[in-house]
Amino acid sequence: MDSFSNNELAVRLRHGDLEAFNTVYGKYHAALYLNVIKLTKDPALTEDIVQEVFTALWERKHSLKEDQSIAAWLFAVSYYKSVDAVKLKLKEAAVIKLLATSQEEPEKANLADMQLDILNRALDHLSPQKRKVFTLCKMEGKSYEQASAQLNISKHTVKEYLSEAIKSVKIYLHNHPELNTSMAIAVLINQLF
Repeated sequence: MDSFSNNELAVRLRHGDLEAFNTVYGKYHAALYLNVIKLTKDPALTEDIVQEVFTALWERKHSLKEDQSIAAWLFAVSYYKSVDAVKLKLKEAAVIKLLATSQEEPEKANLADMQLDILNRALDHLSPQKRKVFTLCKMEGKSYEQASAQLNISKHTVKEYLSEAIKSVKIYLHNHPELNTSMAIAVLINQLF
C-alpha cells in the first residue's frame, strides 16, 4: 500500500479502506508528532492532538477529494488543533493563577465574584443558543470549529451568534450604570473581549 499515490489513498480512504488509513497513519504519525510538539512543548498533549487529527481524518474521510493532499490536510488540522490547545492551556494557567491570587487576597476574590455576577446578569438576556456560543467561545476558550461541532451549527452561525452576544453584553453593561461601581466592568471587558 506504500506505493499508492496520494490520489489513490484519498479514494481508498473515502471508501473506508482501513489499510489505506493505516498506511497514512504510519507515513505521517512521526512527522505530525514532531511538528505539534514544537508548538505544545508537552508530549502527552502532543500525542492527544495527533490522535485527534487522525480521528478527524477517519471521521471526515467521505469529504476527501481525490486531488486533495492528505499531508497538507493533516498538517493544517494539527496546526489549528495545536494552537487551540495552547490557547486553552494559557487560559487555564491564567485562571489557576487568578484563583490562587484570589485565595490570597479577598479583595480580588470579591472582584472576581462581582464580575461573574455581572456577566451572568448580562448573559441572562441572551437567547439560549447565543448564551451557549458565548460560554463556549469566550469562557471555555473553544474555537468556532469546536463550538460548531458541539452545538451542531455552522461555524458562520457560531461567529454571528458570538458577535451578537458580545454586542448584547456590552449594551447591557452600558445601560446599567449602577453596576459600574468598581473597576469590575473594565477588567471584565478586557478579559473577555
